[in-house]
Amino acid sequence: MAKKELTKEQEQIARIAKALGHPIRVAILQMLASQTCCYHGDMSEILPVAKSTLSQHLNELKDAGLIQGEINLPSVKYCINKENWALAKKLLGGFIDEVAVSQGCCE
Repeated sequence: MAKKELTKEQEQIARIAKALGHPIRVAILQMLASQTCCYHGDMSEILPVAKSTLSQHLNELKDAGLIQGEINLPSVKYCINKENWALAKKLLGGFIDEVAVSQGCCE
């Protein structure tokens, strides 16, 4: 049996999951989602994280395409990337549904 190549979808799901894999990143996304427009300011005054560490987390979320904006420390301008967030929702939802359906084999 030949080895299968990873699909683009599998790689995208893993990239999104990695970006969501830290509580500060989850908090950043929740904070941005609660805004009526892009966030301007120093997130390190709100979140329990140092500015340099915050920058790393913002870059991880930006690299995954989940947020968009600019870092000009101490200030940032960021918002949810709605187009990519919709794709993430679709990919993760489909993945969760797929795994949930296949769980019956081991009961």
